[in-house]
Amino acid sequence: MEMTTRENPQLTPARPRSGPDSPALKLAVIVASNRSGRFAPVIVRWFLRHAQQRDDLDVTLVDLAELDLPSALGAAAPEGLAAVSATLARADAFVVVTPEYNHSYPAALKSLIDWHYAQWHAKPVAFVSYGGVSGGLRAVEHLRQVFAELHAATVRDTVSFHNAHGDFDAEGRHKDPTGCDAAAKALLDRLTWWAHALRDARRERPYTV
Repeated sequence: MEMTTRENPQLTPARPRSGPDSPALKLAVIVASNRSGRFAPVIVRWFLRHAQQRDDLDVTLVDLAELDLPSALGAAAPEGLAAVSATLARADAFVVVTPEYNHSYPAALKSLIDWHYAQWHAKPVAFVSYGGVSGGLRAVEHLRQVFAELHAATVRDTVSFHNAHGDFDAEGRHKDPTGCDAAAKALLDRLTWWAHALRDARRERPYTV
């Protein structure tokens, strides 16, 4: 298993179980919230349990709470960005786990996105969102526009948790998992389809801008 930031025992994904004839897709799960006391670990652990059940995924976590990205862009990349940049470049697909802050997504996520360019090209991006009554979907709609500008393909199927704090018990289990489990499966099915198709296409004909 590969981690782009220091090990977090609450958020550590398992090793892939793919064989030599079927290389696992490299999935980068980006944890967008870096707020103190954040609810993100509950959502991320829930999602990773679904991703870990698949033999075709090699999951790496990019936790923005573990990074110190400056908001001001410059000519020189900040110290410590190289490892994250390499992880994004290797990824075949992305899942962004994001809350909604004031009808949009966290500033730390925009900083991560803007410090990179080619790493996003011709790759699929899916979203798991959470928040109040909107379930984070307004943040997702803004992100779709941003990733379109970066030549990424956003997946239609999403998972969203409305009033998320009340959805999970003290152990981080969803109180009514049927609907959200089905949504997670649909998201991963669509994401892996696009990831295979686009990975094959990039190998056949490199994507240029």
